[in-house]
Amino acid sequence: MSEDVTNIITETIERHKKALAKFESDALDTLTLAAETITRTIKKGGRVYTCGNGGSAADAQHIASELVGRFERERKGLPAVALTTDTSVITSLANDYGYENVFAKQVEALVSKGDILWSISTSGTSANIIAAAELAKKKNATVLAFTGKPDSKLEQIANICLCANDESTARSQEIHQLAYHIICDLVERSFTNS
Repeated sequence: MSEDVTNIITETIERHKKALAKFESDALDTLTLAAETITRTIKKGGRVYTCGNGGSAADAQHIASELVGRFERERKGLPAVALTTDTSVITSLANDYGYENVFAKQVEALVSKGDILWSISTSGTSANIIAAAELAKKKNATVLAFTGKPDSKLEQIANICLCANDESTARSQEIHQLAYHIICDLVERSFTNS
């Protein structure tokens, strides 16, 4: 392997370590609040809806699968729906209402007072995520946001926001994955044997 490739790998790992150290020092309260809010919401009969674009769409689906199925323990399935998975709904909404409304129209149809909309946008400015979060907030749902830029529009809307602040989208996404795994683990522990 050339020295350039080795340097790229080493620099990427070091940058990840720095992002991880910042996450560890800043995020404990946010992780606790997010897990407690999700647990309380589900115990009161509410649901968790997730959304994101691109890699964040994959994360939204991953979160829903961890809640509906299991993370690491056997327990009852928890009500979670990824708004990123129904291609017929997404394409019809994009065609009829514009892509900026593909999640907001689903929020309009599905999200109720007391539910959670878990919105993921590393920029914190994705128009379709903002529209969905604004509508969820108007419907008195809790908006849980994962962002990668501080003081974004999504963070301003959110009730709870985890900002994995890094100039690299990839580093932010790596922190998001660790964060939602921790949250899913904490939530699952609350439902194990219940």
